[in-house]
Amino acid sequence: MNIDEYIALHPKNVQIELKKLRQIIIKAAPGAEEAIRYDMPTFRINDASLVHFAAYAKHIGFYPTPSGVSAFKKELSKFRTSKGAIQFPIEKALPLGLIAKIVRYRVKESLLIK
Repeated sequence: MNIDEYIALHPKNVQIELKKLRQIIIKAAPGAEEAIRYDMPTFRINDASLVHFAAYAKHIGFYPTPSGVSAFKKELSKFRTSKGAIQFPIEKALPLGLIAKIVRYRVKESLLIK
């Protein structure tokens, strides 16, 4: 399965949001490799996972690793989060600007780790 096939599995309204999310990630992480890991769309840099995302019945899960969540704790305060995950409610617009900031942070972090 690839990311296009993953997105196609979901209802049209969710597909629209997943496509927006994918495009924001592509723009914020040029050159990142797309893959499916852990049954989720994943973007990788330097053979390491950058971010993952997945759709569920009531939310879109975004997984920028624990550092990506903790670095934006204040901005993420209105969303449900856990150690390495953020839940964006399906019925609300994705915070695309914030997602782009998180992805750019993860890109910088990944380039430092290599």
